Amino acid sequence: MSVFNQSRSGIIQIAFGLMFMIILGQLINLQVFSSKYKLAAENNAIYRKIIYPDRGIVYDRKNRSILENTIMYDLVVTPVEAKGIDTLSLCKLLDIDTTEYKKRIKDIAFKNGSVRPSVFEPLLSPEMYGRLNENMYKFPGFVLNERSARMYPYSTAANILGYTAEVDSSFLRKHKDEGYETGDYAGMTGLERNYEKLLMGSRGVKRFIRDNKSRIQGPFENGRYDTSAVAGKNLHLSLDVELQQLGEKLMTNKVGSIVAVNPKTGGILCMISAPTYNPNYLTGNQRRKHYGELALDPRLPLLNRTVSTKYSPGSTFKTIVGIIGLSEGVINESSRIGCSGAFYGCGNGKPKCLDPGYFNLKEAIAHSCNTYFATVFKRTLDQPKFNGADSGLKSFNEYARSFGLGHRLGVDVPSEKNGNLPISSYYRKIFGRNWNSCNIISNAIGQGEVQTTIVQLANVMATIANRGYYYTPHLVDSIEGGDEYGLLDTFKVKHLTKGVPDSVFEDVQNGMQAVMEFGTGAEAKVPGIVVCGKTGTVQNSAKVNGVMVKQKDHAFFGAFAPRDNPRIAIAMICENAGFGAASSAPIASLMIEKYLKDSITEPERQARVEQLAKTNLIPPLMRAAMARMDSIKQAKMNSQLQIQQQKETDDTTEEDIKIDTTSSKEVVPRAAKAKPARDSGKKRMAFNNAAILTDERKNNYIKKTAKA
Repeated sequence: MSVFNQSRSGIIQIAFGLMFMIILGQLINLQVFSSKYKLAAENNAIYRKIIYPDRGIVYDRKNRSILENTIMYDLVVTPVEAKGIDTLSLCKLLDIDTTEYKKRIKDIAFKNGSVRPSVFEPLLSPEMYGRLNENMYKFPGFVLNERSARMYPYSTAANILGYTAEVDSSFLRKHKDEGYETGDYAGMTGLERNYEKLLMGSRGVKRFIRDNKSRIQGPFENGRYDTSAVAGKNLHLSLDVELQQLGEKLMTNKVGSIVAVNPKTGGILCMISAPTYNPNYLTGNQRRKHYGELALDPRLPLLNRTVSTKYSPGSTFKTIVGIIGLSEGVINESSRIGCSGAFYGCGNGKPKCLDPGYFNLKEAIAHSCNTYFATVFKRTLDQPKFNGADSGLKSFNEYARSFGLGHRLGVDVPSEKNGNLPISSYYRKIFGRNWNSCNIISNAIGQGEVQTTIVQLANVMATIANRGYYYTPHLVDSIEGGDEYGLLDTFKVKHLTKGVPDSVFEDVQNGMQAVMEFGTGAEAKVPGIVVCGKTGTVQNSAKVNGVMVKQKDHAFFGAFAPRDNPRIAIAMICENAGFGAASSAPIASLMIEKYLKDSITEPERQARVEQLAKTNLIPPLMRAAMARMDSIKQAKMNSQLQIQQQKETDDTTEEDIKIDTTSSKEVVPRAAKAKPARDSGKKRMAFNNAAILTDERKNNYIKKTAKA
């Protein structure tokens, strides 16, 4: 054999040898190391049923369950087994078309494989479950799987409690090490999100053996490998569900929020964001549709305005300015400052005053004198010891931050905002290095760049009530079975204000009590209870067609009661509602009465509840947007109705005519009455029905259609 042939023979042998080694290696991999086909084989022989645990129940402060569980069913499919079924019949039961059916099967097979059971239709309504249950024998490969679903007995506190939804691929990637699987549900907002680790519990699994026709034969290995589901932990809140319901009622047809806390503990008693929605709306298999409707609502009901919206606090901020001025010694409780109708300390006559006079601190708080607090603010920042407004503002902000302003408090619901206490570097960029207190004088009355959330403002009221300390506002008071993760530890830490003497709080409380007795909040007194309060009115603008246009003022109110033993601190806003004394203060006074007296019994006060609940204060811009959406929706409905009517007309034939045998009149379908058949072909079809029509009636009908 030539050298050339010997070389070629060796190459061929080596090639065959390599191919053999590759095949052998792959066989070893499939038989020993790879679990892919093993799992496929096991799935063919073993049916693995997921047992979903009950999520933890949520109770209010009086041990009333406000978020609990109910039983619903998922329709589960194993794609490889769902072949040759009556697809059209199943689609009719589910109210979907065959295209949608094929798409779902394809998506499930792509994501989870063809041999693994996956959810085809989640959280069936009772009606749909009833229809399917009696027809399941027609659909091999499909089973009804029991699942615990959420229910809200009081239909309240949607923005607090949040909702659950099926996890998607993005969620699974983000939480890949937390044991979630496709088809699982997890908390998406509110307490459901923040306490997901406690509420979710642990899934269980039951395994059943199947025969060669996929019929269940019984438990696999007598349940040896089954695991039990473990229910989630229950949460006990500081929330008062009746107070929450009253607040939501009073805020009907309004935009804004209310937060009330227990000053002694920081426990949140109510947290209303308006407008709200029924939380049951986001349960069941219509959740996505309903979510879309809420997301498109111009009033933004999905936004939790208590923690996620920042506002200029207006005159409620004057309490902080007064406390800092007293603590810094630039005024005392007897210091009098005159107001002739505006503040002229900066030479421009701004800000204006609504109630001129000559006031001490108590009277200035009671009458909300802008000149008084602008003077105090300017004196504080301009003290010689600060050697400039930079240091003066820094000191002022340190006081304000100790009241919980300008930073997240750490409330146990998601999406809390910081608020804003502007710093000197911000003003240097605008006014230069030599900026001064007059550049930012509007901050003195809670306008300008100062911003707070409503939960921060409620916390300020609690801090004043406590005379110098607060606990972080929170909803969850305790966890059944113990707080193993230490989630509640931060809520037990007492936060102290920066060096404010007790006498300062006494002086400011005197002024806040005067607000309710003879000042701007006098119309919102609570019978038999000493309330300390402060009204606020805030100017604001909105962009309309690209131009900023002044809108109606926001209405604020903050308070605590009773003065000697504070049990509730409250803050609220009604957006674009005008004076705080006219809208927000009356609502807050009813909330205070309800909590402290447990009910509102006087007929006059009950009538006030109904009157305020019926008052519509939706901002004009939102009303216009709502009207546009309603118009678009109505146009779409009319278009769909016309299409449906046209379809019914085109499909109508004389075969559809029913004869009333008890009278001499024909009963004609509505579409046929509205518009007769168009072409002679349909008329000829009608003549073929002579067997069920008398000649006289047939001739009458022919005459009618001919005339038409």
